[in-house]
Amino acid sequence: DEPYRTTTLAEIASLVNRTDPKSNAPIMMLSAGNGFIMQSEKYSRDNAGQSLKKYILLRQGELAYNHGASKAKQFGCCYELTEPEARIPYVYHCFKINEAEYTPYVALALNNPKMDRQLKRLVSSSVRMDGLLNISFDDYMSVILHLPSYTEQERTADFLKKLDGRIAIQEKLLASLKKYKRGLLYSFFANTSSWHGVKIRELGIVITGSTPLTSNPNNYTGNGLFCAPGDLGKSKYISSTEKHISQDALNKNRKIPKGSILVTCIGSTIGKMGIANTEMLTNQQINSLIVSEEYCGEFIYYALQYYFPQFLSCVGKQAVPILSKGQFEDLQVCLPTFDAQQKYAGVLSVLDTKIEQEICLLECMQRQRNGLMQQLFI
Repeated sequence: DEPYRTTTLAEIASLVNRTDPKSNAPIMMLSAGNGFIMQSEKYSRDNAGQSLKKYILLRQGELAYNHGASKAKQFGCCYELTEPEARIPYVYHCFKINEAEYTPYVALALNNPKMDRQLKRLVSSSVRMDGLLNISFDDYMSVILHLPSYTEQERTADFLKKLDGRIAIQEKLLASLKKYKRGLLYSFFANTSSWHGVKIRELGIVITGSTPLTSNPNNYTGNGLFCAPGDLGKSKYISSTEKHISQDALNKNRKIPKGSILVTCIGSTIGKMGIANTEMLTNQQINSLIVSEEYCGEFIYYALQYYFPQFLSCVGKQAVPILSKGQFEDLQVCLPTFDAQQKYAGVLSVLDTKIEQEICLLECMQRQRNGLMQQLFI
C-alpha cells in the first residue's frame, strides 16, 4: 500500500572503477540477451590484450551498463553480476546500489524496455565508431526510477528470478529433447545397408510453388492458405500461414493437397520443412513433394530431415543458395520396408508432439514474463 518513490539513479548508486592488474578473475562481457558471459564465448578467446590492466574488477552484486547498441537492445543493457568477481571492459559504466534498495529489483528496472524512452533522450549523436552510444556515466546516472518499498522490491525481484529459473529449466528440457531426436534419427539411419535407395522423383510428384499476381488485390482476400518459407520450421504440420489468398486464386494456381511435404529450396531458410495439414498454395521458394501411397509420407519427411544437410553439397556457391527442382528430384534417400517406415515414423512423431508441447509451454512462460515486466515497472 506504500506509494512509489521517485529518484534518480545517482541518488541510490555510486561509481565502481576499481582495477587490479594482478587479479585472476574471469574476463567477462555483457551480452544484451544473456547478461554476463565469458569473453571467450563470443570471440573464441580473450581479446583484451594490453588493455586488460585497465579492465574494471566488478564484484558480486554490482552492476554494469553496456552502452553499446545491438539488435536486441537498441539503447544498451544493464545487468547485475551474480558471479563472485569478473574483469570487464573499462568502457562499461559500473556502479553499485546502496543498501536501502534491493539491487536485483533496480537491475530489472534499468533493463526494462520502458527505460529505453529515457535513454533515447540521452543520445545526443549517432553511434560512435567503436559501436558505443554517446551516453556518459553522468548521463546514465540521471535516469529516473520509480521504486516501491524495499520489501516489495525484494518480493517482486525474487518472484521474477524464480520465473526465470523455470524458463531456463524449460529451455534445457527442450534442448535435451531436440538432442534426443537427433540421436534417434542418427540411430535409425546409421545402418542402411539392407535398405534401398530411391530418388525423390520416384517417391511422388514434386511441385514448385507460384505466387498469385500481387497486382490484383482480390487475390489476397479470403481464407486460403499461402505458405512462404517463414511459415515453415515452427511445427511439423502447417495449419496456418501469415498470408491468405482467395479461393479463386487457390483454384487458378497449382495447389498442393493435405499431406504434402514442403521444403524450402532457395535462400537463407533453405532446408526448412513442414507437412501440409490442409490444401494450400506455396510460393516459388518451396518445392512440395506429393508422396505416393506406396510410401509412408511421414517417414519421408523425417528422411529428408536427416539427409538434407548432405543435400546442401548440391547447392551452388552463389550468393543466394538454390536447389533447383531438377536437383531436388535427383536427390536420393534410403528407405526400409513400408512397415518399418511406419514404425520409425510413429516413434519420431510421438517425440515431435512432445517437443511441440514443450515449445508451447516455453512460449507461454515467456509471454507471461514479458507481460509482468510491462505491468510491474513504471
